[in-house]
Amino acid sequence: MASWLSEHSPQTFEALAIPEKLCQALTSASISATPPNFLITGPAGVGKTASWKLIARQMLGPGWRSTTHILQCRDLARTSGAMAKFENFLRPGGLDSSDTLAGRMSLDAFDRNITSSDSSDIAPAGQEIELEEGKLPVSRLIVLEDADHLGHIRQAYLRRMMETVGNASRFILVARAPSRIIDALRSRTQMIRIPSTSKNQLISTLESICNKENILQDEGVIGDIAYVCAGNLRKSIFTLEMLNSRQLTSDRSAVHKLVQATTLQAGRHLLELALRGKVVEWKWEKQNGKNRKVLTGAIAEVDKLMNEHGLDSDDVISQIHEVAIGRRLSITDDLRCEILDALADCDTNLRNSMHARIPIEHFLHRVAKAGRSHGLAFS
Repeated sequence: MASWLSEHSPQTFEALAIPEKLCQALTSASISATPPNFLITGPAGVGKTASWKLIARQMLGPGWRSTTHILQCRDLARTSGAMAKFENFLRPGGLDSSDTLAGRMSLDAFDRNITSSDSSDIAPAGQEIELEEGKLPVSRLIVLEDADHLGHIRQAYLRRMMETVGNASRFILVARAPSRIIDALRSRTQMIRIPSTSKNQLISTLESICNKENILQDEGVIGDIAYVCAGNLRKSIFTLEMLNSRQLTSDRSAVHKLVQATTLQAGRHLLELALRGKVVEWKWEKQNGKNRKVLTGAIAEVDKLMNEHGLDSDDVISQIHEVAIGRRLSITDDLRCEILDALADCDTNLRNSMHARIPIEHFLHRVAKAGRSHGLAFS
């Protein structure tokens, strides 16, 4: 069974849960005779992926999936030979070949009727693009998800590629932190900055899903979901679907129990380790019959959150912030203020760094120093 995120994904620009001006901007740019390259930015779960999929469907027609090429740039960040993989993606024929992905034509460029569509597959703008006689439309899209994880070298390579390709292709860059995208790329794209989904929009979307799924929910459940998901539409839909699968949509207290059950406690643990001064430590463990030196301490908890649980730096900062402002951590107000000051500096530094671990580790050392100055000790 498909997730509700897929089943209830928007089919038109108007159905996107984003401000009306952004819907109009996406529509006009997508139906333009010379559409731009796009840079779609915004926090997690606000509809960045849904937006570029609608752009692709409008620009390329019913057969958009066959000529849309997607690269998850985050996957390159921690792999060997990342530059070679990136080059091979953009230049499939090899580095010595003049063949590039962006330079390839497709049959749909000459006849959009090659790919047929059913009655449910409608153009997001309400009508298909009218092709000008003698002029080839855009027939290929290259989508770079999490483009802010590319790094400056790969971004410079991408800039050169964008300068040399013809009019047959367009690029869509998707990023949470546009400040990490070099100016040369930002100047070659139309930026669509999507804000956090408003509470009213979250409630409206969830109520629409409930009506379509014939769900009877307790009064206040949807409002509670909108509150705890704090502008993250994707998270709110997942939460509602999970409650429905457990038949808990009529139990308002289930929302809070579910959130508590699925919230990682590693944020509190790593902050306590840092306050004890245990930021970077090592211990010996027996693995496969051999003694190996294993990293422990607060920085190891950060690695666990980012590698094993799939959190990015923004998620880690958000979780630490929740712990710092909560009252379950018994520290003085002065120490709490020092932690929040250090966390604010860390968040600022993350916007200008390609290596999230460095600002976070610096933050943890500042927390350890603050803990020592306050003579803090945990049992």
